[in-house]
Amino acid sequence: MNSQYLTRREFLAATALAPFIPQTTAPPPNIVFIMADDLGYADVSCYGRRDYTTPNIDRIAAEGMRFMQAYANSPVCTASRTALITGRYQYRLPVGLEEPLAANSRRDAGLPPEHPTLPSLLKKAGYGTTLIGKWHLGWLPDFSPLKSGYDHFWGFRGGGLDYFTHKSGPANTDTDDLWDGDVKIRQSGYLTDLMGDRAISAINDYAKARQAFFISLHFNAPHWPWEAPGDEAESQRIRALAHYDGGSLETYARMVRQMDLQIGRVLQALEVAGIATNTVVVFTSDNGGERFSDTWPFTGKKMELLEGGLRIPAIVRWPGHVRADNTTEQVAISMDWLPTLLEIAHGKPDPAYPPDGISLVRTLTENTPPVRRKLYWRFKANKQRAVRDGDMKWLEIDGNTFLFNVVSDSLERANLKNRLADVYRRLVADYADWEATMLPEDPRSNTGSFYGSEYADHYGNKRK
Repeated sequence: MNSQYLTRREFLAATALAPFIPQTTAPPPNIVFIMADDLGYADVSCYGRRDYTTPNIDRIAAEGMRFMQAYANSPVCTASRTALITGRYQYRLPVGLEEPLAANSRRDAGLPPEHPTLPSLLKKAGYGTTLIGKWHLGWLPDFSPLKSGYDHFWGFRGGGLDYFTHKSGPANTDTDDLWDGDVKIRQSGYLTDLMGDRAISAINDYAKARQAFFISLHFNAPHWPWEAPGDEAESQRIRALAHYDGGSLETYARMVRQMDLQIGRVLQALEVAGIATNTVVVFTSDNGGERFSDTWPFTGKKMELLEGGLRIPAIVRWPGHVRADNTTEQVAISMDWLPTLLEIAHGKPDPAYPPDGISLVRTLTENTPPVRRKLYWRFKANKQRAVRDGDMKWLEIDGNTFLFNVVSDSLERANLKNRLADVYRRLVADYADWEATMLPEDPRSNTGSFYGSEYADHYGNKRK
């Protein structure tokens, strides 16, 4: 049965009846990895957003599995993307210490081209590889997606881009940052829509060539600037992309819904090409949400190791292998995607760079009971550190220390460090042992936070 002609009911029925084990004799599936930028845990309706709906992202969840305890490796983009593409803690590489890469970052900071990556390892397994959207792992001439495993790149290199001018600065500046490969281009259109167009074109090209593919579709949305379709006047008004005098919940909703619309077009393109049933679709975010995000039931935002800065949606659809409309409480993190997708693709990690993440394939295909995880975070701004071990989380922010049960106390309110003193001391010691195996913080690296002058609810947070 050609998936081009499957109705949604037939699609779900086919998924429900298929065997739920990896088929090692079958051709490896295509992979479409969709990542939003600064999307909060509850910013899509299948995770609880109340003031708008995201029907296409919800469809991925209805036809696949939602991770209810998924984390980003960092509460900011460059560091988290370093972990995603390497499968390892970002603190093993100097570029991972940038929180994030910025104009004041060292120009020699970037992802080393010789380091194995998810796309380079998938290339070894026979995949065509394409990045559409955000890179943010170093600048030319030393660093590029094309030097780190991607065959094709269409997108931008920095941390953010205006949705209409495609500049990293105000409209009247010479800061164009839209690229086709290593060639700078100019193209009119709303950035989210252009990414959708490019993804559909790549899917069609790979399908015609009968080439197994890995497409990283890394949207800018809903990252600042706060511009929805039709907001060209705002694009001309603002004097910095990170503008503090614009945006609203309504604008944010339109930005997310436009991304959802493009995701729907991508899903449709897979169906029309007849390859939907042999394609893994992943949807997630690079870190927790920012100004207009909904992070309920957590507190904290981007650049904070509170749960709201780290918890993200993560959804996988893999017809015939992942049961439809399923959820898991397995704790997962960005660096898990490399070992997971390599196993799905019948590839292998580089033995010289063993992943710190784990494969989630058995969770996806067999719905196995959650395994206990111990995960670590560090963020230079405000001297933040954290460990999650089972349900317990040790957290330090600017010298204040806490112990929370983040399962029973998702708001991180009840500080158990005296009540459970032995657990507290153990996690402090565990963190010290782990940190000794990572690169030390670099006093030259960029880091950031939000301060009382920018967020009224951060009135106690002052620039040092």
